[in-house]
Amino acid sequence: MEQATMEPGDAKTAGLTNRYDFVLFLDVENGNPNGDPDAGNMPRMDPETNQGLMSDVSIKRKLRNYVAEAHGNAAPHRIYFTERAVLNEAHGEAWAATGVEPQKPGDYSRLPKADAEARKLTDWMCANFWDIRTFGAVMSTGVNAGQVRGPVQLSFARSEEAIMPMEVSITRSSVTNEKDRDKERTMGRKAVVPYGLYRVHGFINAKLAQRTGFSEDDLSLLWTGLRDMLDLDRSAARGLMAARKLIVFRHDSDLGNAQAHRLFDRVTVARVHGGDVVPVADARSHNWPPARAFGDYRIDVHDTDLPQGVTLVEPW
Repeated sequence: MEQATMEPGDAKTAGLTNRYDFVLFLDVENGNPNGDPDAGNMPRMDPETNQGLMSDVSIKRKLRNYVAEAHGNAAPHRIYFTERAVLNEAHGEAWAATGVEPQKPGDYSRLPKADAEARKLTDWMCANFWDIRTFGAVMSTGVNAGQVRGPVQLSFARSEEAIMPMEVSITRSSVTNEKDRDKERTMGRKAVVPYGLYRVHGFINAKLAQRTGFSEDDLSLLWTGLRDMLDLDRSAARGLMAARKLIVFRHDSDLGNAQAHRLFDRVTVARVHGGDVVPVADARSHNWPPARAFGDYRIDVHDTDLPQGVTLVEPW
């Protein structure tokens, strides 16, 4: 089936004029939010604090999957990094669609010397692939389509408190081959986090958005994806995961009106138990039962006296 394409300018490509910084809270109950392949796929952890971790790559993967399902992987919302994708094929599409000629006949490993010609290739990739104009990509592998630095970046997610992963024994009731029909059923292991509330920091660079064409429509899709991506990522390993709260700081300018870390400091989390509320990790909570639900926490946003030019937004 032939893939539809977009030319730069066919869609709304005007980039953002406002910088954004945001905090996303998501939680997991009896599941493995992000297994570590170097540790037998146990939940990722900070070895010094025992706080749970989720890589930025795993969160971006969920966003990519959501956008692909929501828009049928069609331009201008195609996804560049998909399972079993051959990236050079997409690069070749850009050369063919733009009509750019290589420096040497048949040699597509080098970009044209003229910046305007090279820019046509990266602009075409940005116009067609949502994840390229959002997160960026290195497209210089074999067939060269340039490099794009994406305006949207995410931190690792980190749990608010230490987690205590468990390995649960499971049994397999079936066998693969007929010769094993009478053998005893095999045992397996399943790693879960009983409960964890994770915090992610995000950044949207308006200057880069203007270069890639990341638009207001793309921004709206990002907010929706952060809300709904986990509902399309259900699996036996994930348990119960949910996006709980998104707090967005909108800057009046594309360069920004305040430092991101100072805005993030305004978002705090407290433990709640029996009517008492104390900051996370406060000594007074050490004898409390471990958190097992979102209701065991309270998220506070200190929105008084925000820096001039910064507005608090909660998209959902």
